[in-house]
Amino acid sequence: MAETLPPTPSPHQEQETIANGGLDWSIVAAAIVCALLCALGLNTMLRCVFQCAARVLTNPLQWIASRRLNSGLKTNDMVALPTSTYSSSSSQDPNNNNCAICLAEFRDGTSSSTLTLVRFTLYIFS
Repeated sequence: MAETLPPTPSPHQEQETIANGGLDWSIVAAAIVCALLCALGLNTMLRCVFQCAARVLTNPLQWIASRRLNSGLKTNDMVALPTSTYSSSSSQDPNNNNCAICLAEFRDGTSSSTLTLVRFTLYIFS
C-alpha cells in the first residue's frame, strides 16, 4: 500500500492564513479594550449614583438646603435690579417687547427690569 501524504500548502495560502489570523486577534484585542473602557465608565457612573443617593438618604434636609442655596438669583440681588415701567412709546428697541423668560408681550404700565450685561428684559412681580 502506498502512503498518501497530505497536500502541502502553497506559500500564498500560508501568507493568507497568517494575515487573517492576525486580523482576528486585532479585532479581539479591540473588543477587549472597548469592554474595559465601558466597564470603567459604568463603574464611575455607578459610584457617583451611589454617593449621591447616600447623601440624599442620610441627610435629606441638608441636601435640600444646599440645593436651594446653589440655585437661582438671591433675594438681595433681585431687589437690587433696576426696575422701570414699560411703555411702548418710550421703548428704545421695538423688537424687544417680550419677556425673555415667558415670551409674553409687555403691556403699557407693567413693571420690568433689564439685565444690562445680556440685555434681557423681564417681568417684575411684586
